[in-house]
Amino acid sequence: MKTKLPPKQTLRSRAGLWLLIVAAVALESIACIQYFYSRAAIKDEAVYRAKAELRAAELEINVATAEMEAAAKVLAMMAEHNLENPQAMYASTRTLLETLDNVESAGIAFTAGYYPECGRWFEVCSSRTSEPGDAAIFTRQIGGPDHDYLQAEWFQNGLSIDSAWWSEPYMDDAGARTMVVSCSYPVTDKHNNVVAVVCIDMSIDRLQKVSQYLQVYPGSYYSITSGSGVEIVPPPDTIPGRKYMIFDEDIEATGWGLSIIIPEDILFADLNRVGLWVSLMMLFSLALLVFIMYRSAKNIFNLIAVNTQKERMEGELEIAQTIQNAMLPKVFPPFADRPDLNIYGMVEPAKEIGGDLYDFYVRHDRLFFCVGDVSGKGVPASLVMATIRSLFRSTTAHAEDPAVIAREINDTMAVQNDQNMFVTLFIGVLDLNSGQLRYCNAGHNAPVLAHRMLDVVPNLPIGVLSGFEYTEQCTQIARGETIFLYTDGLTEAEDSGHAQYGEERMLAALAATGGMRPEEVVKAMERSVEDFVGEAPQSDDLTMLAIRYQVPALVMRNDIRQIPTLAEWVEELHVPSQLNMPINLALEETVSNVMLYAYPGRNDGKVFVEYTETEDAQGKRLIFTVSDSGIAFDPTQKAEPDISLPAEDREIGGLGIHLVRQLMDEIRYERTSNKNILTLVKHI
Repeated sequence: MKTKLPPKQTLRSRAGLWLLIVAAVALESIACIQYFYSRAAIKDEAVYRAKAELRAAELEINVATAEMEAAAKVLAMMAEHNLENPQAMYASTRTLLETLDNVESAGIAFTAGYYPECGRWFEVCSSRTSEPGDAAIFTRQIGGPDHDYLQAEWFQNGLSIDSAWWSEPYMDDAGARTMVVSCSYPVTDKHNNVVAVVCIDMSIDRLQKVSQYLQVYPGSYYSITSGSGVEIVPPPDTIPGRKYMIFDEDIEATGWGLSIIIPEDILFADLNRVGLWVSLMMLFSLALLVFIMYRSAKNIFNLIAVNTQKERMEGELEIAQTIQNAMLPKVFPPFADRPDLNIYGMVEPAKEIGGDLYDFYVRHDRLFFCVGDVSGKGVPASLVMATIRSLFRSTTAHAEDPAVIAREINDTMAVQNDQNMFVTLFIGVLDLNSGQLRYCNAGHNAPVLAHRMLDVVPNLPIGVLSGFEYTEQCTQIARGETIFLYTDGLTEAEDSGHAQYGEERMLAALAATGGMRPEEVVKAMERSVEDFVGEAPQSDDLTMLAIRYQVPALVMRNDIRQIPTLAEWVEELHVPSQLNMPINLALEETVSNVMLYAYPGRNDGKVFVEYTETEDAQGKRLIFTVSDSGIAFDPTQKAEPDISLPAEDREIGGLGIHLVRQLMDEIRYERTSNKNILTLVKHI
């Protein structure tokens, strides 16, 4: 009795069988495609190699013929120099052979009776010999009835052609005594009459050596023929029915032709053997496919499980990132009730979560703030970061001395530091009434105050050594000054060439932010480091915090009756007394202009006036910023009035902004976040 498979198992078995059949057909098709593409590739390779070797052989022959032609010209010049001395011809030909190893023989043949004392024929020849007992080079006069060179083709053409001429291959019985090709060149006297012909012989054996370049495959053939079809290196007899590939190349200097002959059965022998092996491998591949299908199904289930776990971990990291971000202050400006304080900060982790932190809050007219960098990255660093932030909040709730705050945080961390992680931390306490800044630096980067590095005692990082006594320092911050804090992710940011951003570049970039609000300072520094880094990946967490201790801004209603409050506000700034009147006048004109154009037909708008000071190598600058949320209006685009005209002939408007330009040294306008911002600068 036969056992039948359930319908689902039968369907799966048939599907698996069809899959194997399709796979077998696919493999066979792939093998056929690979065979024909491989055959075409081998043929292309043969063409490429043959052409390359033909060019190499052509170059070698061109070098040899150029050398022979140069030798013929040199010997002709030597003969022309010594025409009055026939005996000098012996030394000239001999010297040439001693100098050039590739010359078989060299001769100078003169026209009939040129030297009467030498008779009708006078041909001096030096040649090499390998016969026992003979000298390596021997020189003699070979012209005569038995060797009537006057009728030779090389001599006749040498007389009639004013350049080098190459002969057909021939057997030289008188000179080289071997198969040669000759290069002829005319010799002229001082009247430019041809009186002799130089003949340089090159052995066919040398061309046989050149032909070694042409045997590109074992079993391939080659041949060299002269311009008239004389075979210098004859090809072998071909086999009827055998297919060949033939490649030709011409030698321009001599008119010879080079050929390579490759039997196709030799060319594709390896491919045919591979085809047999491929067929055998097909059977093995089918068996392997069955095994792979089994393993693949198992791996797919494992991959699904891994991806599920990965998605869970990514979800947990996202939650951790959300929690970490929630621990950082992110409302800016943070203190709406403190017009004397403006703060902006940012953290950009190198991974999903990082170990950098900043925090700040105000208690009893004091600003407590810190910036820190946890050693390491990822989840462990983020846990330490959260701990440090909590310790900072809990410690500053009862302690106001930065050194005490640092010591308590350090002692707590050192006891719990099983992972030997440490934190660089800068802690500051700013008295918002006096501007006194007390601070303690626990191994962190020195902040920048008024475009210069703040003097800091480094101390040990947090968590290194329990009981360490930290040193507190103190400095004064003037109204309008900004303190800039950061982690080493800024100064140690690297470009693609591993060059670091560095402190000098940071200070230069900060110097260009004079008068900017903290948010603008941080974003300008972010752009600066991004421009420097380029496409290089971020290597460390980046944190920046800018705190401006500023003169409280003057907030005015959109009411012209508010103008007198400007003078009272400027008086509180304690600017140089000689500047009180021009500054008052410039601000009054500016604010009046805003109230006139920013809120037409409205009285609910507000005008904000802010003040700050900056100082650099060029001196001190007083900066006033007038902003409003009204309609866009750029007073700096107003054309300058022609004050030389009578009042009745001038266009209405423009005198106010003209006056402001005369009173202030700089005036700038920008439209940002739906606000008109007009900046007035006075240099001292």
